Amino acid sequence: MKPVRVITGWKDLSAADRGAAVAMGSFDGVHKGHQKVIGLAAEAARKLGAPLGVISFDPHPRQVFNPGQPAFHLMTRDQQLRVLAELGVERLYLLPFDQEMAGLTDREFATRVLHEGLGARHVAVGFDNSFGKGRTGSPETMRQYGEELGFGVSVAGAVGDADGEKYSSTGVREALREGRPEEAARILGRPFAIEGPVQRGRQLGRKLGYPTANVPLGHYVVPKFGVYATRTRLPDGRELAGVANIGVNPTVGEVDARLEVWLFGFDEEIYGQVIETDLLHFLRPELKFDTIGEMTEQILRDAEEARRLLGV
Repeated sequence: MKPVRVITGWKDLSAADRGAAVAMGSFDGVHKGHQKVIGLAAEAARKLGAPLGVISFDPHPRQVFNPGQPAFHLMTRDQQLRVLAELGVERLYLLPFDQEMAGLTDREFATRVLHEGLGARHVAVGFDNSFGKGRTGSPETMRQYGEELGFGVSVAGAVGDADGEKYSSTGVREALREGRPEEAARILGRPFAIEGPVQRGRQLGRKLGYPTANVPLGHYVVPKFGVYATRTRLPDGRELAGVANIGVNPTVGEVDARLEVWLFGFDEEIYGQVIETDLLHFLRPELKFDTIGEMTEQILRDAEEARRLLGV
């Protein structure tokens, strides 16, 4: 699997970086709806003999227009690049969402960015995609600009469940905030995972018999505080079942919200290493216990339930 080439900009690109068939969107989570848009771009790329690219923006427009809102990201850039690579994407055009970009009309965006800047040969968008200042651009106007400027356009219909609920990043966030990781996984097509460096904590768990790896939540959407059955990937490729708490640890003194995962059958020092933990099942909300002993007893019961659910 070849790594995705990241191209940060749209001006003065070399001929080698132009001429792709591209999918356009935010692609936070790269859920099943996003995958359909990328699939249409991939089909066009094959027919045209063109590279397959994805267009996204940095920072996310939501961070620009609503800077005070809570963290909402579903993946880190590294996670996004790995998923895109699995889908066969060759290029990620990471366009700066700055004052100039925010001020472009939909026609200017199609002309200056897609046609003149990227030299796009085909553009795939979702049925609800909007672009340009004031979000005036639509799939219909994109088709019009494609005809005028000479690039193909395809539009992906909604992807959803049997009840007609369309898959969306918003749906993933809602599921996570409500403690429904299985629903998040159904929309994403894979479990939601938190990736980050292991930080040194109080080491209380080690003293009590359940050493935990502590990972900051960073810019991730904050899932429901509580205990989860998990699966964690280490840098060397090992995958380990475990049980994790997401929260502020109110029993022993509150900390910044974080993931604390107990990896079953594992007791190696991995401080500073980057691990990735899938949230598979929600076991219970985070609780404040009267004593450390009560907390320890509950954690052991949580571990037993996690092992049962994970079959380990």
